Amino acid sequence: WFGLEGTLKLIQFQPPATGRDAWWFAHSLPERIGSATSVSSTVINNRLQELVRLFKERTEKVKEKLTDPDITSDEESPTASPAKPALPTAPVPPQGEQPEGEKVAEEEHYCEMLCCTFKYRPWLDRLRNYQFPSSIDPLTNLMYVLWLFFVVMAWNWNCWLIPVRWAFPYQTPANIHCWLFIDYLCDLIYLLDILVFQTRLQFVQGGDIISDKKAMKENYLRSQRFKMDLVCLLPLDFFYFRVGVNPLLRFPRCLKYMAFFEFNNRLEAILTKAYIYRVIRTTAYLLYSLHVNSCLYYWASAYEGLGSTTWVYDGEGNSYIRCYYWAVKTLITIGGLPDPKTLFEIVFQLLNYFTGVFAFSVMIGQMRDVVGAATAGQTYYRSCMDSTIKYMNFYKIPKTVQNRVKTWYEYTWHSQGMLDESELLVQLPDKMRLDIAIDVNYSIVSKVALFQGCDRQMIFDMLKRLRSVVYLPNDYVCKKGEIGREMYIIQAGHVQVLGGPDGKTVLVTLKPGSVFGEISLLAAGGGNRRTANVIAHGFANLFILDKKDLNEILVHYPESQKLLKKKAKKMLKSNNKPKDVKGVPGDSLIIPPKPDTPKLFQAALAAAGRTGGKGPLAQLRWRLRELKAIQATQMLASTLAARQGQSPSSRHTVLPALQELPLKTPYAGLSQATEKENGPALFFSLLSSKCLF
Repeated sequence: WFGLEGTLKLIQFQPPATGRDAWWFAHSLPERIGSATSVSSTVINNRLQELVRLFKERTEKVKEKLTDPDITSDEESPTASPAKPALPTAPVPPQGEQPEGEKVAEEEHYCEMLCCTFKYRPWLDRLRNYQFPSSIDPLTNLMYVLWLFFVVMAWNWNCWLIPVRWAFPYQTPANIHCWLFIDYLCDLIYLLDILVFQTRLQFVQGGDIISDKKAMKENYLRSQRFKMDLVCLLPLDFFYFRVGVNPLLRFPRCLKYMAFFEFNNRLEAILTKAYIYRVIRTTAYLLYSLHVNSCLYYWASAYEGLGSTTWVYDGEGNSYIRCYYWAVKTLITIGGLPDPKTLFEIVFQLLNYFTGVFAFSVMIGQMRDVVGAATAGQTYYRSCMDSTIKYMNFYKIPKTVQNRVKTWYEYTWHSQGMLDESELLVQLPDKMRLDIAIDVNYSIVSKVALFQGCDRQMIFDMLKRLRSVVYLPNDYVCKKGEIGREMYIIQAGHVQVLGGPDGKTVLVTLKPGSVFGEISLLAAGGGNRRTANVIAHGFANLFILDKKDLNEILVHYPESQKLLKKKAKKMLKSNNKPKDVKGVPGDSLIIPPKPDTPKLFQAALAAAGRTGGKGPLAQLRWRLRELKAIQATQMLASTLAARQGQSPSSRHTVLPALQELPLKTPYAGLSQATEKENGPALFFSLLSSKCLF
């Protein structure tokens, strides 16, 4: 092997001008130079092609890096700079002592009182430093929901205990102070609700959320709720000094029902199973109606006289429990009650029956609605499954297929709580559907290599087109050879890629978060056929993106479309790249074709030619042209000798004539010689022969 320097020295060798040496040189030089030239030209060619290949690879990497900033670089990371000398560390304090900074930070949590030291609790500090918000969002603020709970508790105290204290003899002079204390505590809660919370509630006006303090206060003062709150706090308690402590004077406190209904709405909005609270609330309505009826029955019995007739309460046992039992039998119309004797008893019983029938029917209807709303999804699931089973039985579908359909229904319902997620989201606005799709699917789709570097909004539009599909164990997700029209993202479960001669060998198992089939979305020209079988290993929940949906999205994002097509072609090329197969010796070509001259070397030679033939590159080019002309002359001489019946050794008779041809235009001279010998085929074969350039 010769290097570039040895080749230049060989080319710069000057042949003898005259004499026998010149004749010998003319006969032997072409053969010697031909072998040396082939070796040297091969070395130069290989080296230049290697440089060009490296330049191309580096250029492609730079282009990919500019196009897709998320792609990682294959280049070696730069060596770390020498580390700076470490700063001197602070001296370690002796045992039993702590740094001054820690002492100060720790002493901030302590306070001394008399001879003792107390530590402030962190939650107590936060409570002391807490600042009440200037405005409250009634829809999302959990603190406001908690406050409504206390208001409702105060309202329930008044609603449940005012009738009891009025009808039953439970309020006595001995315990009157306890009743009054709780009464005025409830009044304080009412007053704080008016002064602190209701005047800070945000409201919507003209589509804008108003949070101005003055505007919020004016909005509350103009509302109907403010008027009802004022009526609730009417100071009728001053009549206690004239008529005594009569609980009926506190009846206006029961008019704060608007806070109760608002609390119901807010609580149902934050509960995951709101139907349970609805059932409890409906049951409480029924119990309250029985509670009021029992109070009225005791009042009627006291009005007629306890034990005066068989219909009234006889005064034995627990008065409230006995009257409540009578109210239950009356409202539910069980029967078995004693007949009323007086006109007052008859009218009271008639009104009680009518009210009981009406109230009980309303309660049953409301309970039915609550339970029906709670089980609406289960009812829909059962109706769909029953209709499907009826359809399969009508067409006599095999039992194996029917069992798989039933299994799909049961697993889909228990895993998702619904059969089709799109039915739940179709009623939401487009922006809310996008927010839900981002929270559910963006973390998975953003990891797909095909979509990295694309427009972020395009990814968002694509998330809304994903649909969830459940596959049963051993179900084929896709088969080898079929046209690929979807991309799959594994949400839950595992899938297996099968291959091998029998098509049943497990090549790889894909876990949740993996993606497959993404190349088929953009492949064209028959490249979108599946290359392997993919089956579900157990139950698998997959997200599917159709090719049609992606094409509709890419119409609005041309830059992302170009990037995706480029990535798909590159991935498809890497997957279909044939492996190198070593050829047998008998298949090798006698004259292997030479590779094309690198463009970089051609540009260098062209630049050297424009410099007027000066410099080492220009001399090298001229020498190589001279060697090329000599090789062509040698080939032409042997060919002409063969056609004229001469031996190859007599080809020197043709050399003098060919040596007269212009050296600068070897192909033109060869064409003239071949035309004179009537050899146009030879001429074209010489012109089509490949040489170094």
